[in-house]
Amino acid sequence: MDVFGKALTDIYRTGEADALWLHNSYGEAEEMPLEFFFRDDEDMPVLELQALHLCSGKVLDIGAGVGSHALLLQAFNIDVTAIDISEAAVNIMKDRGVKKAFVQDVFTYQEKFDTIIMLMNGIGLTGTLPGFKNFLIKLKDLINPNGQVIFDSSDIAYLYEDMPKPENHYYGEVSYQYEYKGEKGNWFNWIYIDEETIKRTAKETGWDAELIFDDGEDQYLVKLTLT
Repeated sequence: MDVFGKALTDIYRTGEADALWLHNSYGEAEEMPLEFFFRDDEDMPVLELQALHLCSGKVLDIGAGVGSHALLLQAFNIDVTAIDISEAAVNIMKDRGVKKAFVQDVFTYQEKFDTIIMLMNGIGLTGTLPGFKNFLIKLKDLINPNGQVIFDSSDIAYLYEDMPKPENHYYGEVSYQYEYKGEKGNWFNWIYIDEETIKRTAKETGWDAELIFDDGEDQYLVKLTLT
């Protein structure tokens, strides 16, 4: 059940929606502000604008949501393809004017690009450290020679300042569940990856990882290029 998609559709069609709750594996549920997904360039953080300015050639936006980043790239006459697994989100993207928007799981996608972007911690969809490693291997099938992969992530070590880090898994691995109008979606895995782990995993899988922006609040932008 696409609980998230239902909430996005409501706010897009009517301008109003009930609270979208995000349950997590580490603390209290948090309300997700739906307007956040419909931002324009004036409301985007410097980190995201920096990532968009680095895009060149043929671009793939993975986990594109309702297409806010893809629309900005289009405005700069960049050839961008936007994919998401939520059919509701893709329908909204198309309605908002994204020219190439597809319901697509990146793990079964086959096409090559010069730039691949995953913003708003989109790399989190890889779920676990092994998942992240497998994803970096899969990305080689999608990138042209001399291409680049740009994504942001965060170090969530601060969550464990007053308690021990988990012993049975990497501390950046968490789980989430959406709830909207009393309906709950399935739990799904998500990951936040610290800089050193990114660099080490990239090296193990044949990538160079370069930290290109740090917002000073545990959020940073990474660029991968093939070694």
